[in-house]
Amino acid sequence: MQIKTRNKMLSVIVLLFVITDLSNASPFPSQFSKFSRQASSTSSETGKIWKGVFDESVRSSMREAESGRALASNVSLSSKFKTQMHMVGGINDCIELLDDTVDLLSNIIITNNVNDEDDVRTRLSAAITNQETCMESLDKYKLQVEEGIIKSMVQKLSHSITSSLSLHMSISTSTDNHFRNATSTWKLSSVELKLLEANIKEIQVHAVVDKHGSSGTHKTIGEAISLSLAAEGRTVIHITAGTYHENIKIPTKQKNVMLIGDGKGKTVIVGDRNSEDGWTTFQSATVAAMGDGFIARDITFVNSAGGDKHQAVALRVGSDKSVIYRCSILGYQDSLYTHSKRQFYRDTDIYGTVDFIFGNSAVVFQNCNIYARKPVSSGLRNFITAQGRTDPNQNTGISIHNCKIVAASDLAPSKSNFVTYLGRPWKKYSRTVVMQTYLDDVIHPSGWSAWSGNFALDTLYYGEYSNTGPGASTSGRVRWASYHTALTSTQAQSFTVGAFISGNLWLPSTGVSFDSGLLG
Repeated sequence: MQIKTRNKMLSVIVLLFVITDLSNASPFPSQFSKFSRQASSTSSETGKIWKGVFDESVRSSMREAESGRALASNVSLSSKFKTQMHMVGGINDCIELLDDTVDLLSNIIITNNVNDEDDVRTRLSAAITNQETCMESLDKYKLQVEEGIIKSMVQKLSHSITSSLSLHMSISTSTDNHFRNATSTWKLSSVELKLLEANIKEIQVHAVVDKHGSSGTHKTIGEAISLSLAAEGRTVIHITAGTYHENIKIPTKQKNVMLIGDGKGKTVIVGDRNSEDGWTTFQSATVAAMGDGFIARDITFVNSAGGDKHQAVALRVGSDKSVIYRCSILGYQDSLYTHSKRQFYRDTDIYGTVDFIFGNSAVVFQNCNIYARKPVSSGLRNFITAQGRTDPNQNTGISIHNCKIVAASDLAPSKSNFVTYLGRPWKKYSRTVVMQTYLDDVIHPSGWSAWSGNFALDTLYYGEYSNTGPGASTSGRVRWASYHTALTSTQAQSFTVGAFISGNLWLPSTGVSFDSGLLG
């Protein structure tokens, strides 16, 4: 009896030390303390403490997300907001993003015993990004009282999820880790393994889109996607050659959608939504894919709004384990929105001017051509990347590996008259690396640009590794403390497909070619 009592007392002492240590590590200690009190009231066994506190923090965040979604939905239905369409966009963004957040958090809870560390970190990172995007959309317009309430709620939710992520990181690095290392794989059938490389005639498709109606099952892409909502497993949609003027959305709950075109420049999807005409950046996308497992092949995505319309997205992706293969993405400002989760781009062309690869996903580009276009007027500058990491614990960033960064045909004759940078820090912990990539002399010798003043210059993570070409010299690069002029091979390795997006575990099942590590 005395031994049992001593063991129980020891467990309580350990619990207090654990809670104190993790609370100090959390960005929001008071929020963390609430979770720990609730968890410790149900268990004093040391082995369950770590997991119990984390589980309660996720459940608490999910309850807040559900309440926030209900509040935003009620506001959007009010007569006041129905008559102010320019205000509805921001609210609708928040509803969609909160819905995705509920899905992410509930997934962590439902798959509690089989989660690996990277999956959990990806979902929490994406949930934080969702709140940031919601607030950005609300900030686009003058705040009304109702929007102010929503924004306050979203900020509180963001703090809660941030604490959950901080806790997860503390647990993952502890000696008493209750999460598994990444071992799960993305399972597809033997037929699906051939999808990305096979000839279209060899693929079993579920829908065929033909704009002329002479063949196929649908005339529009939107119709084909909406009718496949109830499908199970992989849904393959063949979009035949032609130009489709549509805005396409693949929602969170519509997973494993694959769009196959007839080739770059042959199957073209065009939209022209933009911020100048009242759209939020989030909703300006010509094609938006949020459902996990999204794959696109042999398609050109275009936002034709033009450079003078500012933010105008051609493709937005918030799909985990997504692949964009042999595609082309054309726009000016904000062409490609790599919003969140793990993404891979291969043999894809990306065109733009300002911040034309941006977002807060964990993304790797391989064998891609990145083209800086001519700005709409003299004196304007090009910025290739604008990465949006807001928390140092997020597993997000942009990795450009074995690509080509050059001037587009419209810029090439006058590239000496315009300045092009590899990127600038959109958010405080912006993270971007360029590795084993050919850099044209379109890149300014300083390489990188500040966003505004000294913002994020001490907290960002920028790096280059073994690049080639006339723009690759680092002798004239910026000298920020957080910029790595020459990454070591060990540092660079952490941004490869195998390490950065756990690509070895899921990319083989898609059939896409990829290099797991550094070349050579």
